Amino acid sequence: MRGILYVLIFLLVVTGIMYILTGWSYSDGERAGTISKFSRRGYVFKTYEGVLNVGGFSGETGSLTPQFFDFSVKDDEIAKKITEAVKTGQRVTLHYEERILRLPWNGDTKYYITEVEFVGPAYPQPYGFPGQQQAPAQPQAVPDSAL
Repeated sequence: MRGILYVLIFLLVVTGIMYILTGWSYSDGERAGTISKFSRRGYVFKTYEGVLNVGGFSGETGSLTPQFFDFSVKDDEIAKKITEAVKTGQRVTLHYEERILRLPWNGDTKYYITEVEFVGPAYPQPYGFPGQQQAPAQPQAVPDSAL
């Protein structure tokens, strides 16, 4: 009888530790960029997984280099917003929580998205000019008196 009590206490302690490690947020933050990939995948446990292209500047080469942020989504409403961002190409800010430990049915990463904000226009304006571009000037006819 005493052995069963010890086993139950042990299982209760292990369950409590697992709950804390998987449910407690180690850190939270934001990342901004464009969604380059978003899918629902898994053999047994289907989870939403995505990749955010944060972009960046390389000091060594002086050029833009892609930097990627892998994330998981548990909420269907958030997944719908991210799918919309993929379709429109709009920049987004993803608010996330980082967990200490992940379980396979929660996602492939330790970063879980909690909120999505749309930032800027759906597609950037051509050449970075705001508004519409002006039509080129038409050549003027030269008056006969000027010849």
